[in-house]
Amino acid sequence: MPPPTPCRAGSRLAVLAVVAALGAASFTAPPPALASGTAAAEGGAYLVGRGIADVTGEAAETGMMGYSSFDQKTSGIHQRQRSRAFVVADPSTGRRVVYVNADLAMIFQSVRQGVVSRLKERYGSLYGEENVLLSATHTHSGPGGYSHDVAYNLSVLGFQSATYRAIVDGIVESVAEAHDDLRPGTISLGTGTLTDASVNRSRTAFDRNPAADRAAFPGGIDPAMTVLRFRQGDKDAGAISWFATHNTSLTNENTLISPDNKGYASYAWEHDLEGVRYLDNTPGFVAAFPNTNAGDMSPNLNLRPGSGPTEDEFENTRIIGRRQLDKAREIYRDARPVGGGVDSRLAYVDMENVTVGGAYTPDGQEHRTCPAVVGASTLAGSVEDGPAIPGFEEGMQTPVAAIIEALQVDTPAWLATCQYPKASLVPTGLLSEVHPVTPKILPLQIMKIGELHLVAGPGEFTITSGLRVRRTVAEQLGVPLDRVLLQGYANSYSQYVTTPEEYDTQQYEGGSTLYGRYTLPAYQQEYARVAASLRDGTPLEHGTAPPDESGRQFNFQTGVVYDSPPSGKAFGGVLTPPDASYARGRTATVEFATGHPKNNLRRGGTFLEVQRLVDGSWTRVLDDGDWRTKYRWTRTNGLTGTSKATISWDIGADTVPGTYRIAHFGDAKNLFGKITPFTGVSSSFTVS
Repeated sequence: MPPPTPCRAGSRLAVLAVVAALGAASFTAPPPALASGTAAAEGGAYLVGRGIADVTGEAAETGMMGYSSFDQKTSGIHQRQRSRAFVVADPSTGRRVVYVNADLAMIFQSVRQGVVSRLKERYGSLYGEENVLLSATHTHSGPGGYSHDVAYNLSVLGFQSATYRAIVDGIVESVAEAHDDLRPGTISLGTGTLTDASVNRSRTAFDRNPAADRAAFPGGIDPAMTVLRFRQGDKDAGAISWFATHNTSLTNENTLISPDNKGYASYAWEHDLEGVRYLDNTPGFVAAFPNTNAGDMSPNLNLRPGSGPTEDEFENTRIIGRRQLDKAREIYRDARPVGGGVDSRLAYVDMENVTVGGAYTPDGQEHRTCPAVVGASTLAGSVEDGPAIPGFEEGMQTPVAAIIEALQVDTPAWLATCQYPKASLVPTGLLSEVHPVTPKILPLQIMKIGELHLVAGPGEFTITSGLRVRRTVAEQLGVPLDRVLLQGYANSYSQYVTTPEEYDTQQYEGGSTLYGRYTLPAYQQEYARVAASLRDGTPLEHGTAPPDESGRQFNFQTGVVYDSPPSGKAFGGVLTPPDASYARGRTATVEFATGHPKNNLRRGGTFLEVQRLVDGSWTRVLDDGDWRTKYRWTRTNGLTGTSKATISWDIGADTVPGTYRIAHFGDAKNLFGKITPFTGVSSSFTVS
């Protein structure tokens, strides 16, 4: 039998980068308190902590992660990316777990290694491999280059250490905040359905599944939303709202950093409804909107990039985010208190070498997974969420086009047979024996929080593959199916996971399923093993963790040489002033002479403020983390290192009338490498 292919909008053209670059390359036991048991926190008595921190990386001239387009490079900030963390402890057993959801495209193993190492330095054995779960929302509008695998860094021109540090530092900071915030509290759980925020973008593959599987999703979508509500004493502290949809309302034409639709939902709940102000650095309500099995779920309801419900990608981002928010709050209001302990298990599995028993395969026979291979269908991309590469089409099962022959790296016959019916392009698993290209050893984790069980999936699972994993785990644990969720984009990243039936169609997702036709059955088998340990309260051997590849990274991205202001201006000088007055509903715009934002990421800070005059003093109203502001950086003269910052403010209908101004904060680098901060302030204007 021949082989399938890997990932859609999520790391889609990363594989193009692999093909282009590699095709031409010359590669011829947990702490005692956490060890066992799931004693209940009866009556819902827990310790609950929440935290939030900035994980925004390099805001200019850095390739973005998700669409893997060489042309999509950061040019400013629409909204900052944030990490949201929850620590839940059971006082009756001393066990605790850490759950993190970050506004990132993926959690790579590199990030997990960095975070866990830092937590161990800070807290010893309290937080470690087993009881820390890191997940991403899967936004495609953030800076990339933070993986240790070549496939996911090539379109970004290598490993970007500043972005990596911002992500690791921010996640650790959010966990530390949650740790310090621990208070006696309760957990409530609710479920509901949301049917107008996703559409199946791979119906051809979905329809190949057995009728019993398709019956679970009458509309071809997974409409389930699950919400955990956290309270500290008599006060609401936060919520986690899981729902399956790609975080791709913004297209690969967008170059402003944004957490996309799920980030908007978090922002609207925290900032607009709960009054959280991120720069105040005081504990406040934390609302996370993680993904589940979103592999074939698109937010582009018209099945075109940036289309549906409207033809405006930013408005679509807001609408799809708002729909998730409104449903989450509805479920949140009716959630019921739950008890049950907290616990977690994790095992590292070599996904390229799993012998899968007949209990998990469609034909009841034993099969094996394969060394990773990228298929031709991967380069077709997701027509619904991103562009295709000319010459590639979904469903390709034979590499016939001349462009494929030009890019193809020879795949041994035995591997092509193992991967059948995939049109094999790049045997990344074999190339990884020379240098890490795609992951081989993956962390498989199941975390229990009260009655809810999270199966941490290191990839993008389609709704049917997620359903089969959930059924397997629920059966092992002896719990209802709706008490088991597939938490996608967690702990590592290995592209897509399709059912064997979906794999056979070799759509984009099937082509991006790295380890062959029996990838999903292998996951089912290994998660069953992890679930059995969790159920029985027995220790689980972690296995061999993947090596730390931080010492073998490269970067071809040019750094900042120096900055200079335009003639006759100083850094921070106003190039284009605002109008004297604006009516609500208009946009105020100011341009400043600036330095390169890579000089200082201003993590935890801002590149801009909208300020209002209150009792004779200027008071910050908005910053670069707000929905209504945009900070754009433009290089105006590459030879002289001259650039400008364009700051715009869409003045809302609810804006308080008064006197305003716009401030810009930046940093400039001179010829000797010294970096100096500066501030620019516009003239004042009125809003009426």
